[in-house]
Amino acid sequence: MPEVSPSEPKLKFRPLHTPSHHLESADPLDARQFLIAVKKLADDLSYGTDKSPFLGSGVEYVQSRPYEPGDPVKAIDWRVTARTGKFHVKEYEAPKRMPVYLLVDTSASMAVGSTRLTKYAWAVQIAGGIALAGIERVSPVGVLGVGGRELKVKPSLARDRILQWLHQLRGYRLNEPTTLGSRLAELAPSLTSRALLVVLSDLHDPTALPALKLAAQRHDCVVIQLVDPAERGLPGAGFVLAREPETGRETVTRAKRAFADPEQVADALRRSGIDNLQLSTAGPVAHKLRHFFAARGVLGRGAR
Repeated sequence: MPEVSPSEPKLKFRPLHTPSHHLESADPLDARQFLIAVKKLADDLSYGTDKSPFLGSGVEYVQSRPYEPGDPVKAIDWRVTARTGKFHVKEYEAPKRMPVYLLVDTSASMAVGSTRLTKYAWAVQIAGGIALAGIERVSPVGVLGVGGRELKVKPSLARDRILQWLHQLRGYRLNEPTTLGSRLAELAPSLTSRALLVVLSDLHDPTALPALKLAAQRHDCVVIQLVDPAERGLPGAGFVLAREPETGRETVTRAKRAFADPEQVADALRRSGIDNLQLSTAGPVAHKLRHFFAARGVLGRGAR
């Protein structure tokens, strides 16, 4: 990605004991504002859907059985009770929901950018919104870091657990490599049932697309590609020296040619039949995300 030097700093970095930083700024999002933004995004993604697992088709009726002490009164099947003269209660079976894995790219190229919020800041916020919206639809949600750190949390319906790994993701380093392709290749064989894999990345890993194609043969794959405006090319003419922040690799390219062409990557995903959404860090994302997920019925899919 071409290096861009903004006229003024957009994020404030707080050095920790290790060579890492924390997503923190009084302007974009502090810790409290971050949680509010995540919850708002979750509400946006769930808008117009039934959040309760006890309404509509969320729980399926199985049978009625004789009443036992401790059964809730609201579960009494009054029709069967009137017919038999003995109290009966309804039994329901919760449908199996497809587990969701959020693959969050924590690599260096995600943490630098030319806008107020970087690709990484958006990825963490979106991951939180999807996770909270997912558990509202009774879909267990887990997370896998696809950078240099070891972060893997199995799918769960526990809201506290989601908030814990979200807090962990707010810390980041500027020297993490991309491991999307290799982590995806490691994850897929360990999944015993069909799962929904949601990738949040800039897709700078050349091994990612082959791994995604292979995973899509057995699982539902959704890619949310984060793009910084600087990646679409630099204004003006002539040649510029660009450096990939993850590897340090430098190259000379024309000013209007992107270092890694997001459009080519998106086109390859479409040709592979993988649902994908390209999001720019320069604008709002809630409306695009809601429309994308609603049109494809992604959240709350039943297991097959």
